Amino acid sequence: MKKILTISLIFSLIIITSFIKNSTKKIDEELFILKENISNLNLELDNVKLEFEFLSSAEKLINYQNLYFENKLTQMNINEIEIIDFTREKILTKGVKIIDSDK
Repeated sequence: MKKILTISLIFSLIIITSFIKNSTKKIDEELFILKENISNLNLELDNVKLEFEFLSSAEKLINYQNLYFENKLTQMNINEIEIIDFTREKILTKGVKIIDSDK
């Protein structure tokens, strides 16, 4: 009787250990995927912040215009801006919709 109890105890401990190990492995895989996603999102956030800081200041834009383009850039009305579509055989232009964020 004592042998059967000992064998059943060892067998149950092996099964429980196996279950815990598999569960831990799945959790580790999920953590790794989440960390990779967070890393990618942080990189994207850094790029967006850099782009925002680079282009956000009107003074910076004027300085870059003077430095790189001299008098090649002209001011346009925002309603004159169009999107150029090169995906088809013909070149198509579409107007840009302006959304008022205050509404």
